[in-house]
Amino acid sequence: MLSRSRIRSSRRRRALFMVFVAVGLLALFLTPAFSAPARAAAGKVVVTLGADLDPAQRGQMLDLFKVDADKVTVLEVTNAEERRYLEGAVPDKQIGTRAISSAYVHIKDDGSGVKVQTKHITYVTPRTYANALVTAGVADADVYAAAPFDVSGTAALTGIFKAFEEATGKEIPDQAKSVATEEMVGTAQVGKEVGNADAIAKLIEQAKAEIAKQGLKDPAAIREVVVRIAAELKVNLTIGQVDQLVKILVAVQGLHLDVNRLQSQLKDFQDSIGLTDAQAQGIWESIKSFFHRVWQDIFG
Repeated sequence: MLSRSRIRSSRRRRALFMVFVAVGLLALFLTPAFSAPARAAAGKVVVTLGADLDPAQRGQMLDLFKVDADKVTVLEVTNAEERRYLEGAVPDKQIGTRAISSAYVHIKDDGSGVKVQTKHITYVTPRTYANALVTAGVADADVYAAAPFDVSGTAALTGIFKAFEEATGKEIPDQAKSVATEEMVGTAQVGKEVGNADAIAKLIEQAKAEIAKQGLKDPAAIREVVVRIAAELKVNLTIGQVDQLVKILVAVQGLHLDVNRLQSQLKDFQDSIGLTDAQAQGIWESIKSFFHRVWQDIFG
């Protein structure tokens, strides 16, 4: 028969093992979600350069994207390609006659979401780009839209589409490209008019998710969603602006987007990332209770 001292020693070893396991699980649990992709091997990188950039500007873009042209795929985007989806959506003078905007696309692990940054883009915000890209079906990618000098940025979307297709081998349907382009241009236009581009992008993001979740198709029902969310965000819209956003959302709903994919891909732009206060408090109480039981087991 085991002595009491040996029994207590065995209990302590078992309890200490439980502590180590708990601490390890706790560390894993509290590690931010974005750290997993950072540990993974880098995916494919594709860069698109405006065909009308001069050699010095091409080099400037490659330096900005921190890539070696000999080690990544580099494609050109022409003004004709840019016009394919922009004509009729934006004024002709805004499209111009030269292809300048450039893009960097780095495919990431599943679940990483779409992350966007920009440089010398004056008309389209990163959030507006991200919304439009997810509408088109772009997923799990780091995107950088840029130019060597200030441009509107509307043409950069074409280059991003082209880079994503090249990197993944998946073709984005023309209808999805067209709807996404209309979304980007319309969102940017209304955002400029109200003086708060990110608020309008946020409105579109939330409205898309709600409309997809409820399966709304009736323009009147979609209008109610737009008006309500605008009020929640304290954004004042004219009747014409509401009409424009509703038109965009009706077209987007025609693509039958999945609400879970929308939310997972745009997670970096959501208001709340991580645990709510209530969830965190509940977890902390469970942790304290666990260690109290371990302490009792060791010392009685």
